[in-house]
Amino acid sequence: MNDKTAIGLLLLRLFLGIRIIYGVMDNLFSWEHMQEFAGFLASFHFPVPIVSAVTSVLIQSICGLLILIGWQTRWAAGLLAVNFIVALTMVHFRNGDTIEAMTPPLAILFISAALAFTGPGRYAVDKM
Repeated sequence: MNDKTAIGLLLLRLFLGIRIIYGVMDNLFSWEHMQEFAGFLASFHFPVPIVSAVTSVLIQSICGLLILIGWQTRWAAGLLAVNFIVALTMVHFRNGDTIEAMTPPLAILFISAALAFTGPGRYAVDKM
């Protein structure tokens, strides 16, 4: 792998990891926010909304951290991709969201899928 490719994968990992962690921090540090998220999921008929909310937040926070540091990246990115396939299917498509509204979760899905196929690149804990 050349340096430009390795730096490109590092930049993707940094963006994705930071964005994912930032997006779930409020739920990690506030049970009230977690309950609001569960209520949102309930409105889309998720099974056991509080369990669904906690599961999604844990997947996003743990996988975001793993992707950020480049450890178990393929596994973490694959799990994150599945999480966002569920989000797109259960929420965004049902809600009739526009492509503009779906761009953030689609970007996360496609970056996750790319990292699941490519791995973390040279600049990762996995490569030490």
